[in-house]
Amino acid sequence: MLRCGGLRMPKGCHRLKTQQSGCYLCCFIDFLRYFVKVAWAWTFWLLLPFIGVTTYLFAKSKFLYGPTKSILAALRRLSTLLVGTAVWYVCTELFVYIENLTGTCSTSSKLSEPHQLYATKQECHRNNGIWNGFDISGHCFLLSYCALMIVEEMAVLEGLSIDRNSRLRVVINGLFVSLCFLTMIWVFMFLCTTVYFHDFSQKLLGALIGLAAWYATYRVWYLKPFSPGLPLPNIPLSSKKYSYSR
Repeated sequence: MLRCGGLRMPKGCHRLKTQQSGCYLCCFIDFLRYFVKVAWAWTFWLLLPFIGVTTYLFAKSKFLYGPTKSILAALRRLSTLLVGTAVWYVCTELFVYIENLTGTCSTSSKLSEPHQLYATKQECHRNNGIWNGFDISGHCFLLSYCALMIVEEMAVLEGLSIDRNSRLRVVINGLFVSLCFLTMIWVFMFLCTTVYFHDFSQKLLGALIGLAAWYATYRVWYLKPFSPGLPLPNIPLSSKKYSYSR
């Protein structure tokens, strides 16, 4: 592993180690790699106010709900984030389990020393070993799932009318721009992952699991009555005919 500015550089960066610009590029990619480790936290905290405010306004203005019923509608939609958190946790723990189950540890121990067996990747790394297991790409899974979820949730703006002079309009527009920018980062990091990290099969499986999680929630479960529901007005994104009044 190469280091640049105190950061460990991605494995693929050894091809660029003789070029200064390549070093800067790899440092930037490595920084974003650590940024992606908290991708769900960024997505969660931006979607939290966006879903809450837009659902409340939509329920109150379009469905003519009272304050209490509008708040309940917003809370129901916010449970989407709890579902997303559960999906993130279960899948990442499953990936770690599979990698530990299929992996072996390679160490540079001396011949006179007894050969040790390690049950987990963490134990192997603590002894300066290299763990060789089937590492399903958590980045491809999480980035694809987060990007699709953001796009689905922003579809509520197609049917939401907001007064031009309203302060909430500024807040919603600010959240909208932030979510768009975050989605671009996730797409960029997805492309970086396909270049620098994991084998093809690991990246493909990670992305397919992300797509499956999105489809199982937004295209199957959220259409059912006992679910967080789709973004108001509870119509699939492909079927919406509303327009956002600007």
